[in-house]
Amino acid sequence: TGNPIDDCWRCDPHWHSHRKRLADCAIGFGKNTIGGRDGDFYTVTDSSDDPVNPRPGSLRYGAIQDRPLWIIFARDMTIVLSQELIVNSHKTIDGRGHAVRIAYGGCLTVQYVRNVIVHGIGIHSCRRTGPAMVRSSPGHVGWRTVSDGDGISIFGSRDVWIDHCFLADCADGLIDAIMGSTGITISNNYFRDHNKVMLLGHSDSYTLDKMMQVTIAFNHFGEGLVQRMPRCRYGYFHIVNNHYTHWRMYAIGGSANPTINSQGNRFVAPADVNSKQVTKREFAGERSWMKWNWRSEGDSYINGAYFRPSGAGSAAVYAKASSLPARPAALVPAMTAFAGPLNCRHHVSC
Repeated sequence: TGNPIDDCWRCDPHWHSHRKRLADCAIGFGKNTIGGRDGDFYTVTDSSDDPVNPRPGSLRYGAIQDRPLWIIFARDMTIVLSQELIVNSHKTIDGRGHAVRIAYGGCLTVQYVRNVIVHGIGIHSCRRTGPAMVRSSPGHVGWRTVSDGDGISIFGSRDVWIDHCFLADCADGLIDAIMGSTGITISNNYFRDHNKVMLLGHSDSYTLDKMMQVTIAFNHFGEGLVQRMPRCRYGYFHIVNNHYTHWRMYAIGGSANPTINSQGNRFVAPADVNSKQVTKREFAGERSWMKWNWRSEGDSYINGAYFRPSGAGSAAVYAKASSLPARPAALVPAMTAFAGPLNCRHHVSC
């Protein structure tokens, strides 16, 4: 396909016997993420959920353990979490081989941890939960206030890779990364049917997000999306080889002087003549935001789409917002054709 992540592992018909090879395929700012590669396999056999005393065999029981684990699933299942699931460090949640959905309840929180991979999961219809007691490790149960209802909330964490997931229709964001999170790659996902898709950066007053680095690559931003694909604050953001086929307001936005490096994306504007612009700056006048470093290089614009650049044009300025070589935008439809969970079967390449 020309997609370097997929080309790293998908051609292997024995992928099910070599699941952990996926950990060698991360790219971008999350390239050091190995998840539970160095631990045992843990199989989810029970779709039930108890936020305080989870049963062995349930997803929550595996995800909160203190040791590295590569979590897989015994069958197709829809998991309705009664409260947010707080994922511990050194975990892979790998849905390949089955149709696995987390939906209609709480969803995933990655808080003050590192080294987490989420792959091949459908995450949708997430709702606000709490306040409640929730277990975050075998030895700790704590009081949680009302959650935002994000699909995946990344909070003060690093080395996180979200790959080949489907995300839609959550109470707040689909993926939010805030409070100094960094070293993140969001790749090969299919997003649809949502307003505020992705927030990267906590608030304009939270300056620790100046160190944030996030790669957004090979994703399909599809039907029913409105805005924030992503919305960035401070930090460095490499938006590369994504397919934007729908937005209602704008695609890429920001405030507080983020550095945005847009390369090799394909932008298809909506029919609305007032929504052709890809970009949106917020909470700053033009005299201020014209100094922000936002560039478009090798992007493709369809149906009147346009990107308004600002700041410096030199490549050196974007070094901290560059994480992998961009491929030609003409290849984007092929490279993103399999965005979302793959239909993987044993003894057949995915």
